[in-house]
Amino acid sequence: MAGRKSEVLQGTLDLMVLKTLAAMGPLHGYGIARRIEQISRDVFQLNQGTIYASLVRLLQRGWISAAWGTSENNRKAKFYSITKAGRKQLGREAESWQRVSAVIGRVLQLAERRSSDV
Repeated sequence: MAGRKSEVLQGTLDLMVLKTLAAMGPLHGYGIARRIEQISRDVFQLNQGTIYASLVRLLQRGWISAAWGTSENNRKAKFYSITKAGRKQLGREAESWQRVSAVIGRVLQLAERRSSDV
């Protein structure tokens, strides 16, 4: 599976953006996308349209805020920060995804045991 790119599962990008901002502090959209790609070891490739759609959703929900600033290459950029409401949402979503992934893991283990029993 090495070298294969994967689609971001529906509903996970907002969670990854919130977690990235919680961990890294204020970042611009490009920086958020590159950090997620880096953490995924380039399994996820995020285009600008995808990341900015997530940022707009999160802004509308009040889970992040935005302010203009200067990027590391001296360009004007919008920097995003997680809000208090965003931190609460991050906790809820992270807990939910951990439960779901644990269930999927158990189902996959069960499926593997059944196929080895045959």
